[in-house]
Amino acid sequence: AQDPISKICISVEAGSRMLPCKLPSAYAGLDGLDWCLQGKVALMSAGSMHQLHIFIFVLAVFHVLYSVATMALSRLKMKQWKKWESETASLEYQFANDPSRCRFTHQTTFVRRHLGLSSTPGVRWVVAFFRQFFTSVTKVDYLTLRQGFINAHLSQKSRFDFHRYIKRSLEDDFKVVVGISLKLWFVAVLILFLDFHGIGTLIWMSVVPLVILLWVGTKLEMVIMEMAREIQDRESVVKGAPAVEPSNKYFWFNRPDWVLFLIHLTLFQNAFQMAHFVWTVATPGLKRCYHQKMGVSIAKVVLGVAAQIMCSYITFPLYALVTQMGSHMKRSVFNEQTAKALTNWRKVAKEKKKARDAGLLMAQMGVGSSPVHLLHNAGARSDDPQSVPASPRAEKEGGGVWCPAAARPARRVPPCDGWRSASSPALDAHMTGADLCFSTQ
Repeated sequence: AQDPISKICISVEAGSRMLPCKLPSAYAGLDGLDWCLQGKVALMSAGSMHQLHIFIFVLAVFHVLYSVATMALSRLKMKQWKKWESETASLEYQFANDPSRCRFTHQTTFVRRHLGLSSTPGVRWVVAFFRQFFTSVTKVDYLTLRQGFINAHLSQKSRFDFHRYIKRSLEDDFKVVVGISLKLWFVAVLILFLDFHGIGTLIWMSVVPLVILLWVGTKLEMVIMEMAREIQDRESVVKGAPAVEPSNKYFWFNRPDWVLFLIHLTLFQNAFQMAHFVWTVATPGLKRCYHQKMGVSIAKVVLGVAAQIMCSYITFPLYALVTQMGSHMKRSVFNEQTAKALTNWRKVAKEKKKARDAGLLMAQMGVGSSPVHLLHNAGARSDDPQSVPASPRAEKEGGGVWCPAAARPARRVPPCDGWRSASSPALDAHMTGADLCFSTQ
């Protein structure tokens, strides 16, 4: 679309307003002006399209780097959780969570942490907002959510490695986060296109990732607090460890996957800010236009780096834990080999079912169109006296040999499957009457 776009012409007045800065030589040396009549300028020249290609490449590189950094910091934060997971096999943990041990709900550590002052309307959102910075995930939170997941999806006595499951789930989510969809490319180009002089699009867009992260982190903390409140409302006495009930109702529009989309968008916006800064500084002519106030540009970069660290070390690990409290397990509950085997098995089963249904349909079509099945057992009708022989006992009482229709000549017998088409040859019966003799005692 480069050539068609470079041939779109707009007025000089509109073109001067759509520039990111006021430069007298803004249109000097641009390609594609010959396509426009006098008083018109190109909406986007071939030279600017070439610069856009370079920016997209730089943006892709920074997005991959930011995604790798996010994964590394998240794994670093989750190392502490591995110690908590190993404690579940100790005798102390089993004694503390003995199913025969009864406690009042408000006396459990999990409920006391998330209720009390935190349950006051209005205050709870403030508490959830600040909690993500200091104690986003504690040991009691991890163990309680782990037990709730096992009770909901597995056996209560299962020795399930919840930490390893979260790591595999995080790796699957990383495959999504590191990708760049067409929607995100469109957002990047749209931001550049709407960066008019005087509007400051790039300035307020640098704040959007941080706002999204704070919003997501607060919501995830609220999910944990809601589960604690439901435990207290559901029962006054608990046996063993307090068990939360995973459900999609805790998330926006019952969609836990929306949280991953918002994190994906945040990472992309952070990479956009850094890529734009590097691209404009390294490109001759753009530094003068985009960085007239270098202090503001550096502040945007610092804000983007801070948002990136917060997303990697706080929000993403919190997401990896809390979103397991949805109504369904993720496919990462199986290891990679098992997941692939189940996927292949499902594919083969669907193909076999499709082939079986097709064969059944062909059989039904054969029965409906062929008159052969009407002749099946035609010689065994009840009103045919020759086809209903007398009982062997009636023929000879006390023993002997009975040979039905011994003198009857051999004849062509229709098949017994009932679905052979009319064009198939009949089967020749070369059996004589002696072959069908029965002994009677």
